[in-house]
Amino acid sequence: MNSFYGVLGTSGCRLHDSRLTSSITKRGHDIIIQTVKLIEAEGYEVIYGDTDSVFVALNGPRANRAAAEIGKHLVDTINRYWREHLQQEYAIESCLEMEFETHFRQFFMPTMRGSDQGSKKRYAGLIDDEQGNRRIIYKGLETVRTDWTELAREFQQTLYQLVFDGDEYSDYIRQTIADLYDGKFDHQLVYRKRLHKKLAEYQKNIPPHAQAAIKAEAEFKRNQQPSRYRNRSWVDYVITVAGAQTLECQNAKLDYDHIVEKQLTPIADTILNAIGSSMDEITRQQQNLF
Repeated sequence: MNSFYGVLGTSGCRLHDSRLTSSITKRGHDIIIQTVKLIEAEGYEVIYGDTDSVFVALNGPRANRAAAEIGKHLVDTINRYWREHLQQEYAIESCLEMEFETHFRQFFMPTMRGSDQGSKKRYAGLIDDEQGNRRIIYKGLETVRTDWTELAREFQQTLYQLVFDGDEYSDYIRQTIADLYDGKFDHQLVYRKRLHKKLAEYQKNIPPHAQAAIKAEAEFKRNQQPSRYRNRSWVDYVITVAGAQTLECQNAKLDYDHIVEKQLTPIADTILNAIGSSMDEITRQQQNLF
């Protein structure tokens, strides 16, 4: 069905009709809005709604079993409404079905910059089965993105776990930065990204992975070595004080300031700002020690 919706919105398809795609989008929007109203009528707050899901606050902590019971009640209420509504209004059988999926013991959704609204499809939620099995589910955050360094992903996972558990996190941040400048994480500072066109087609606003590949190709040519980077090739590169360089052609020192500024700080501030702290405040405390 998603694929069919996609071809309806593609002008090159013989079935294309923008009225159909607009109608589908509008109807999906209406369904979510009505679903939110049904949930709120049961006394619960919807904190986020997406194209196919809603996140509901349970007015305080709940055990997993109690949360599941509330979830089942809401699901039954919503599904019953749509069965009855579609039968009465359009004489059709409902194919809509809401399901209870997950109970997050703790939930964090970063806000969009300059707004108090959550950013779309980005969140972290703690699942606890009450038997000691605890894990954080990440959606859309850096830890699940391949275009961030391994250090950045591990840094986010550990920092979020500390914050969710209510543990002290400042020492971890300071130690991570100190170890970074000591070169202990050099093997975790590699970026990996795919080229999406030929190198010759990168003319303006050339992204770092393309810059690294262009430099590498120039080096290969000087040394009479075969070309390695073409359209769709993966580029493994690092950011050095001389800019982006592929691993096989790296000849400059790694730029640790770049990692702190562009990788660690955005990750830390996303959650620290929500609890009244910041990367700058913590690193300032570190600097004052010397």
